[in-house]
Amino acid sequence: MLKRGFLSARNLTFALQRNQLSSSSEVRRVTLIPGDGIGPEISAAVQKIFEAAEVPIAWDPVDVTPVKGPDGTFRIPSRCIELMHVNKVGLKGPLETPIGKGHRSLNLAVRKEFNLYANVRPCRSLEGHKTLYDNVDVVTIRENTEGEYSGIEHEIVDGVVQSIKLITESASRRVARYAFEYARANNRKLVTVVHKANIMRMSDGLFLNMCREQAAEFPDIKFKEAYLDTVCLNMVQDPTQYDVLVMPNLYGDILSDLCAGLVGGLGVTSSANIGEGVAVFEAVHGTAPDIAGQDKANPTALLLSGIMMLRYMNLESYANRIERACFDAIAVGNQKTGDLGGNGTCSSFTQDIVSRIRNSD
Repeated sequence: MLKRGFLSARNLTFALQRNQLSSSSEVRRVTLIPGDGIGPEISAAVQKIFEAAEVPIAWDPVDVTPVKGPDGTFRIPSRCIELMHVNKVGLKGPLETPIGKGHRSLNLAVRKEFNLYANVRPCRSLEGHKTLYDNVDVVTIRENTEGEYSGIEHEIVDGVVQSIKLITESASRRVARYAFEYARANNRKLVTVVHKANIMRMSDGLFLNMCREQAAEFPDIKFKEAYLDTVCLNMVQDPTQYDVLVMPNLYGDILSDLCAGLVGGLGVTSSANIGEGVAVFEAVHGTAPDIAGQDKANPTALLLSGIMMLRYMNLESYANRIERACFDAIAVGNQKTGDLGGNGTCSSFTQDIVSRIRNSD
């Protein structure tokens, strides 16, 4: 049987925000950032699938090509910022950031602009997409605004560059509390904090202490502490020993990708960036410029992120319907894209999902 629980209402209830959103069929606007490379193709696929399911959403597409400011710094276009502040919800395809050209990561800029403090990535095995591991069911929750990704760097002298890791009590406490509230709301039993406080005693020590503080307020949730290297080792040996993982920014970037690899890669991994009353859902894989425009891209990651978005917006019935069609297309369909082991195209795979949605009427 197909595992229907993946991204289910129980498993992906965003308890902190969902009560702010209406459950009516009123049409709501969502900011759409198609992205670069294959981004426009997979975004169009998601739009087509949502249209087939008659989801009450109106899209506001926006281009986020960097705009150079008077100081020479590249920034997010003001139109994107304005729409996100109005709509409060966004769906984002992959973005490309040139390396070594003075461009700040646009992914990082989006998270900082809207203070999207928690990155949530569920990784669960999919029927019909066999990997080396079975029964994986792990959620990584990553602090999203500081750590090594604070962007604080300077050259001390020629040939010597210093990058500052910023850890604050308020940000650490906020994401730690979110992890425990998420676990409680989704019937998860264990939260593990991932750290290296044995080496970075002050920075990681502060993060660890905030997790301990929050753990004391959630006696119904089991709490464990583990070093990053130990978790990586244990994860590839037996991922079933973990449930919810919470960690600082860089560790979360590494470990969430590792977990994605256990279930088939970033092409089947959803992602949510949660802030206070605002959220951006995204495909976390690359822009794949080598296959852009060739109808080879797999839209699954962005679609699953869109399903997370629907549940965040309290559009549960639409999320369930699309999810069922997607999982059936992967489990028993014959139009899967190449990375899923099939010979289908982005268009044919999308159409297979659309047909399953329409046949469910």
